[in-house]
Amino acid sequence: MIYQGNIRKMKASLPQQGEVAYRLPLYDVLEPGCEVDMNDLIGGTIRIEFQNQINCVVSGKRINKAFGDGMSYDAFMNSPMAVPSIIRPELSLIHEGIALRDAEWEREHHLKPHVVYLSKTSGVKVGVTRDTQIPTRWIDQGATEAILLAEVPYRQLAGLIEVEMKEHFADRTNWRAMLKNTCSDDDLLDAKGEALEQLPEEYHEFICDKDDITEINYPVIAYPEKVTSLKLDKVPVVEKKLMGIKGQYLIFDEGAVLNMRSHSGYRVVIEG
Repeated sequence: MIYQGNIRKMKASLPQQGEVAYRLPLYDVLEPGCEVDMNDLIGGTIRIEFQNQINCVVSGKRINKAFGDGMSYDAFMNSPMAVPSIIRPELSLIHEGIALRDAEWEREHHLKPHVVYLSKTSGVKVGVTRDTQIPTRWIDQGATEAILLAEVPYRQLAGLIEVEMKEHFADRTNWRAMLKNTCSDDDLLDAKGEALEQLPEEYHEFICDKDDITEINYPVIAYPEKVTSLKLDKVPVVEKKLMGIKGQYLIFDEGAVLNMRSHSGYRVVIEG
């Protein structure tokens, strides 16, 4: 099959049993096009050819360089999809009626219930997401396990708890270790217990009593021992055997990996 269009972040779903299911949306600039069932391509050779065209995912205009997840510089500086409180939730003020960029967008996305969680990618990390983004957020970062720590009514509060937890846990994923499937032996229940011991009393009313651990399995035939990241700007044609998918990465033979999310807006032809 041959597919063509502008890349967007892969959609992921987690069945009750089995592995993560991935679908890659391809757009005609800003118009939704087809979706590629990526799991069906695992185990075979696929060819991805960059068409030397990047379109901003916000405005659709043609750009030479993408910022954030496929934005023009103007969009990155002005769009609510790149508002600083996405990266730093503690900066959100919409619960006070103060918008950093777009009040309607921030009410819809940040004035909503959020969770603080612990997940295991390589080691244990702390993170924040809207409750509606579970388990998508965990899948996108390549977590193999996750547990809820706190449930709060708006984003800034989740960010403040995360800031406290950063004193004790990492807040970033070691993507190379994640792609090698190098995981620590840390127990998430023990980690949650340690986290709650360190949590200031003012946040105790938001503690999540649920201790369920979500386990996530990825469709990977074999993990690489050494990882080499590919960028379509430098390697416009990738033709390799697809060994699996984890997080937002395609894992090829010989340890080559391609971050699909970081190529949002890139126009490609995919054969597989």
